[in-house]
Amino acid sequence: MGMFCNQCEQAANGVGCNISGVCGKKPDVAALQDLLLFALKGVAIYAVKAREKGAKDDSIDRFIVEGLFTTVTNVDFDPANLEKILRKAALIRDQAKALYEGACKAKGLSTDTISSAQALWNPAADLAGLVVQGEQHGISSYHVNEDIRSVIEILTFGLKGMAAYMDHALILGKSNEEVLAFFHRALAATTDQNLGLMDFVGLSMECGKQNITAMGLLNEGHVEKYGHPVPTAVQLGTKAGKAILVSGHDLKMLEELLKQTEGKGVNIYTHGEMLPAHGYPGLKKFGHLAGNFGGAWQDQAKEFANFPGAIIFNTNCIQRPSDSYKDRLFTWGLVQWPDVTHIEGWDFASVIAKAQEMPGFPENPGQEILTGFGHNAVLGVADKVIEAVKGGAIKHFFLIGGCDGAKSGRNYYTEFAEKVPADCVILTLACGKYRFNKLEFGDIGGIPRLLDIGQCNDAYSAVQIAIALAGAFNCGVNDLPLSFILSWYEQKAVVILLSLLHLGIRNIKLGPTLPAFITPTVLNFLVENFNIGPITTVDADLKAALGA
Repeated sequence: MGMFCNQCEQAANGVGCNISGVCGKKPDVAALQDLLLFALKGVAIYAVKAREKGAKDDSIDRFIVEGLFTTVTNVDFDPANLEKILRKAALIRDQAKALYEGACKAKGLSTDTISSAQALWNPAADLAGLVVQGEQHGISSYHVNEDIRSVIEILTFGLKGMAAYMDHALILGKSNEEVLAFFHRALAATTDQNLGLMDFVGLSMECGKQNITAMGLLNEGHVEKYGHPVPTAVQLGTKAGKAILVSGHDLKMLEELLKQTEGKGVNIYTHGEMLPAHGYPGLKKFGHLAGNFGGAWQDQAKEFANFPGAIIFNTNCIQRPSDSYKDRLFTWGLVQWPDVTHIEGWDFASVIAKAQEMPGFPENPGQEILTGFGHNAVLGVADKVIEAVKGGAIKHFFLIGGCDGAKSGRNYYTEFAEKVPADCVILTLACGKYRFNKLEFGDIGGIPRLLDIGQCNDAYSAVQIAIALAGAFNCGVNDLPLSFILSWYEQKAVVILLSLLHLGIRNIKLGPTLPAFITPTVLNFLVENFNIGPITTVDADLKAALGA
């Protein structure tokens, strides 16, 4: 009973938040999100049954994806909005039930008796009642066996992370029946007390596989709409004019805002995971995409106070806003915060109007950093890279990337990047790169030593690069001079890790701490099968990676 949340790296005391979330999530919001996950499982049970009879519904599939993404860390902090979603969940469950019953009737079949609590749930009459219901369906209710419960958590958090990528893909018109069906099947499986530890291990590995497909869909959507990313210098200074800051991950929302601000004297700046947007030809063509402001998500409270314009979040990574900028802060998509203006649909007139009220920036050019090294760009010079490796100019590759966060210990990644030998190349992605992407690393024969692959979902590009290099050298990925030094924070990092494990990648170093939801037994399984381990010291981990 009560609040308990251990889904992010900053779980209190390395165990779980039980008073208030480190992320800013209050106990009522935590309970409502637990209840939403419970309700989604009820929808999934009927959706699986309907699919077995050849029936499906796009609106049900979409609701599952959006519902899961809503429960990702730093997405929805608004109890009133969560209440609306929960009441809709009951209607969607009834819709899935009717779909199943209709499919059975059409085939002249009888329906199964479904008695699970998730499928029979009905929402309480008011918000307070929903909170009470949610308190009864937290993590401790998943399973009595702590090891099975641990793997159910891994699977559940993987599904949440994959839902984030799938939501972006669906917005771009990209879908995949197998992935959507897996969401239902895996969620429904978490309610089956007859399944054992290895059943959920198998589902977790399959989640990693399905996520590669989901990330591939998103990559395909981005490339079709905006072209392959190209290496691009991004301005960290400012351009004279009014300003809007876009934070999050969604490129389609950025494109719409760029279109609506053309010719209005309003410059658009990216923040956090939006930085890679500058590498896409279809977005960089807008002359008022002016540059990148600030660093990673956890610094927003101190940085946004100095942004003299409107600010909009289009996905997760929002923190409790300060009063110094709350009146010019907007949200869009699934991200919401109480008393912050939420934009429904694609009309950003109110955001633009707020920006035009503000003073904006003076002309003040600054440092430039490079982004846009997706797999197409890197593989376009693969011959040079291969020649440099064979000739000994490049000795090793380090993928240093993942989520950033406020918890101490993340200076490890800055120090690691600084100590990587001059004959090695650093690949990076996600917001973890802000720990070192403003440093000067130089190049090796014209190949930059720091290659920014993109957002967290662009782990797909990293995988494609690794697979292509393995093919060129006629070896497995684990035989390449390539080391994975990863940082994690939330559930998208969990599903990327599952994808890497599905591919059989070994010897991953993970930090700054290991997930609180992994029991010793489960950790031992990961060590024995994948030799995954926590980061230690920079010098020791570098020595181990280089075999020195």
